[in-house]
Amino acid sequence: MSRDTAEQRPTRQSRINLRASARQEQLLKQAAAATDRTMTDFVLESAVVEAERVLADRRWFLISDEQWDEFQHLLEQPARDLPRLRALLAKSSPFADED
Repeated sequence: MSRDTAEQRPTRQSRINLRASARQEQLLKQAAAATDRTMTDFVLESAVVEAERVLADRRWFLISDEQWDEFQHLLEQPARDLPRLRALLAKSSPFADED
């Protein structure tokens, strides 16, 4: 790794420890070597990419124009009357302070 690459990388301040089987460790070493990266760089980048993918799946929803129109239509409809919910909400909260 060149000195320029090391200088451009942000300083890492936290340590993450993990255990792996001998097979997993060997596989990670081979993959890191194949991509000309250290094992730390390979594992950290792979984990970050996967974490971003997992979290993006919970933040971004892709739908067609027709699905968006249906969603908007449903939002514009009046709320259904739910008598049991209305009765529950009419009761005082067991957590409310009674002064």
